[in-house]
Amino acid sequence: MSSSYNIATLCSILLVVLLLQVNPSVGDPGKEPTLVLNYHNGELLKGHLAVNLLWYGTFTPNQRSIIVDFINSLASTKETIIPPSAATWWKTTENYKELGSSTPVEGKQILLQDYSLGKNLTNTNLLALASKLNDVASINIILTDKDVSVEGFCSRCGTHGFTQLGKNRIPYIWVGNSETQCPSQCAYPFQKPIYGPPTAPLVAPNGDVGIDGMVINLATLLAGAVTNPFNDGYYQGPTKAPLYEAVSACTGIFGSGAYPGYPGRVLTDKTTGASYNVHGVHGRRYLLPAMWDPKSLACKTLV
Repeated sequence: MSSSYNIATLCSILLVVLLLQVNPSVGDPGKEPTLVLNYHNGELLKGHLAVNLLWYGTFTPNQRSIIVDFINSLASTKETIIPPSAATWWKTTENYKELGSSTPVEGKQILLQDYSLGKNLTNTNLLALASKLNDVASINIILTDKDVSVEGFCSRCGTHGFTQLGKNRIPYIWVGNSETQCPSQCAYPFQKPIYGPPTAPLVAPNGDVGIDGMVINLATLLAGAVTNPFNDGYYQGPTKAPLYEAVSACTGIFGSGAYPGYPGRVLTDKTTGASYNVHGVHGRRYLLPAMWDPKSLACKTLV
């Protein structure tokens, strides 16, 4: 079985929602609406979670290291990491009822550089790839390169769902590299948005628009997979196609003061001009989206 949801950024519906979130004068004057993700009493992912990576295409070693470092940054407790950290961002998931601590750790990696299923993948192909690793207490992540087209890509930037192995349900995620296909939808704010003010794009913190965009979408889906892995966790909207989950509820928000077409106030490297809002392992910097916080009932930013 599998379920998925679309996270193409800045679609018209989400723009309206964001306007309501950041501008109290839209809708009921003087009253800022509250977005609530309801808990549907289902199982959440907790404890140590092995994150297996399946690379479909010819990702370079540097591109792979950017994403691997991101995964390792989520659970890092190294005091040498400058705040705000990716681990602090991830810690917000602990505020979700029944979840407690969820610790993503680097798992197995598979390189499929021969495009064994071709360069035009269907949803069925994604399920087949997700089934290549069937470890319990893990989540399988399929990453497709910029020259691979996937069914529904660009109307969605990625998917999360689960496969069934006997009595075990194993979560999976798919994220595509949108650099050459639809960066305005799936690599915002490193490309100009389709909607909203024509603001200049931000400089990608790791110098790779496609990969830094994948990190944003991977963060969105990983938080969604942990807090709503089997369609009965935290979400708002239809069961099989939730409109909002932990991070997709905050689409387009990266810093305080965000509004449609403007990602908010973020940190900037004075030398390179790169934008970021968290630090990670090995001196990495990332730009991560805001996450909905069950305690404050609001999208939480770190800067």
